Amino acid sequence: MQWSKRSVPGIGVLAACLALLGCVAADAPVGSTAGMVGASTAVDGPTVVNGQSLRNINAPANIGDWMSHGRGWSEDRFSPLTQINDGNVSQLGLAWFDDLATMRGVQATPLVVDGVLYNESIYNIVTAYNAATGEKLWTYDPEVGPEWARLACCGPSSRGIAAWNGKLYIGALDGRLIAVDAATGSEVWSAQTFETEGELNAYSITGAPRVYDGKVVIGNGGADYGVRGFVVAYDAETGEQLWKFYTVPGNPADGPDGEASDSAMDIALPTWAGEWWRYGGGGTAWDSFAYDPELNLVYIGTGNGSPHMWYFRSNDEGDNLFLCSIVAVDADTGEYKWHYQMVPEEEWDYTCTQPMILTDLEIGGRERQVIMQAPKNGFFYVIDGASGELISAETYVSENTWASRIDLETGRPVLQPGAHNTTTPHLMSPSWLAAHSWHPMAFSPDTGLVYLSAQEQPSTYARAEDGGFNFVHHRSNSGQSRGNMPELRAALQAEANEKEKGYLLAWDPVTQSEAWRVPYAHPGSGGVLATAGNLLVQGTIDKTLAIYRADTGAKLWEMDIDQAPVAGPITYMVDGVQYIAINAGWGGSPVYNLGPFQTSTAKLLVFRLGATGVTLPPPPPPTSLPRPPYLSANEAQVSHGRQLYGDTCVRCHGENAVGGVKDLRWMTQETRAQFNDIVLHGLFIDRGMAGFSDILSEEDAADIHAFLIARANEDYTDAAAGGHP
Repeated sequence: MQWSKRSVPGIGVLAACLALLGCVAADAPVGSTAGMVGASTAVDGPTVVNGQSLRNINAPANIGDWMSHGRGWSEDRFSPLTQINDGNVSQLGLAWFDDLATMRGVQATPLVVDGVLYNESIYNIVTAYNAATGEKLWTYDPEVGPEWARLACCGPSSRGIAAWNGKLYIGALDGRLIAVDAATGSEVWSAQTFETEGELNAYSITGAPRVYDGKVVIGNGGADYGVRGFVVAYDAETGEQLWKFYTVPGNPADGPDGEASDSAMDIALPTWAGEWWRYGGGGTAWDSFAYDPELNLVYIGTGNGSPHMWYFRSNDEGDNLFLCSIVAVDADTGEYKWHYQMVPEEEWDYTCTQPMILTDLEIGGRERQVIMQAPKNGFFYVIDGASGELISAETYVSENTWASRIDLETGRPVLQPGAHNTTTPHLMSPSWLAAHSWHPMAFSPDTGLVYLSAQEQPSTYARAEDGGFNFVHHRSNSGQSRGNMPELRAALQAEANEKEKGYLLAWDPVTQSEAWRVPYAHPGSGGVLATAGNLLVQGTIDKTLAIYRADTGAKLWEMDIDQAPVAGPITYMVDGVQYIAINAGWGGSPVYNLGPFQTSTAKLLVFRLGATGVTLPPPPPPTSLPRPPYLSANEAQVSHGRQLYGDTCVRCHGENAVGGVKDLRWMTQETRAQFNDIVLHGLFIDRGMAGFSDILSEEDAADIHAFLIARANEDYTDAAAGGHP
């Protein structure tokens, strides 16, 4: 079974293996790079990613590889390597890097197999490197169209690739599942996982595929844009579709789908009302999976509803299964086994697509096989992996206005008064910005702690009036009102700004309590890696890579990298030398109080002990904050622009036009002159900003611009003086 404690070989064998690796490294020349490619420990020949190796990831032949998204099927992101440890990490230096030549966020976790590092950049471009020297071996570009930067909710990034039996698997943004030869990068087969035409086909793929015993499992995104979520499995060798599991019901008038999920839809259908299928329903599985090979179960984390507002989606009726749930299915057939729903009646854009970790925990005097997850809603869940029984759940944030507790008898949340949305704006914490988002978390069996990037970012919610919701294809369809009661909204936003915080959290899943935290000035820090060297590695919003003691949180090492990595770090070993690697490219959810945030281009960074002589290029010179033009539009235009911005732009450019991949308050005069060409006609399509002329008119674009000018004038004085917006 691939639970963390049980994946470790005999203690004596592992200790001897680690001691041997440490001796090899001690005798190796510090600056040597010659002859470094080969099996990670030069034991039993080249690494082959298959069921045997993934069931024995800590065997001597496999211990230095990073063969799957979370290192192994349990997704714990814990490495037993100890060459880099709490006693010598101060000697860490930059061994090599590759400039990825983009200002976009790069979210992928690299893989390392047999001395080769495989990495994915934006638009699903995959490059193979000599993992010791950084020499490029090949690059594969699937040629995803630049318009997908807009058609996908959150830009052209991906969280990683999968490996199996000499092949790599890419879940392309445009829906293709692509197999390439790991040795050459040549395409082996390609399958289109969703239709790209039609009224409700606004899908995309940003999550990493997983391979479970020869089956490639992939989900998709698009719930915000109006789709019906599903997961599909393919044969890893041939690309033949094996099974498909829908996560929410379709139109009842159409009858059964004839898919693996039919029995599950019999359970889900009575929990829906109205005509949800007109808007897709949502429930997309856009990131989180795990696999137990002994139980032969695939665990699927599902997302938010479509539209967000329960009122418009389901007439304020029913739990709406399987939104925001963990669903367990048979790995061979896709047949439903069990589910646990974290967020019944979902309408807050909460998702349960955050990382899941499988392990064994001693709870109540007995060993339990558990799933651990910290989804957006601010509760940390421990669930029985065989049955789906809720074992425990406690909030891990200081304020939770959604639910006061989770009832352990019913498994249901006890909602706070006023949690459900009405037409009156109110503040929700956690919000759609998440108490914990997709950023990978880690579990150390040595400390017994789970580590995650936590944050507190309240947000204002209000549903639209009756008749105020209009579904628009390929645009965020929240069902929210964005501009009513402006004075109340301004007060709520000021409160939200004041409460915003971010921190690295160490959580004890047995006692359901905080062990320690590292506070940051802002939310936005990245995924984490834990090692047996008592290390915890994280890219920070302070534009650094930082390493802490895993047991106490004491900072041991930090390097300024002029980037705020959001991706998950990895560690690996080649010819007895241990490395740490991370993609450093900031992008994702906006931050209220961050202000103008300038970074260098995204880079793949690789570190090892004693590395010298490799330096990053200097950061670009700071740019002055441009003074915005005076506002000439009337309030009706600004209000209309605010609504359109919330529907069309907020996911990339930040709530209330603050933060995001490009802060639009601070456009230059030249950019403002080109605004309509950019927004409508795709002038910057090469930068990932496709045109919106299919859903926006020139008057709409002018109103959005008016809203942005209004916001810039509101914030300019404080921002220009160095204060917070």
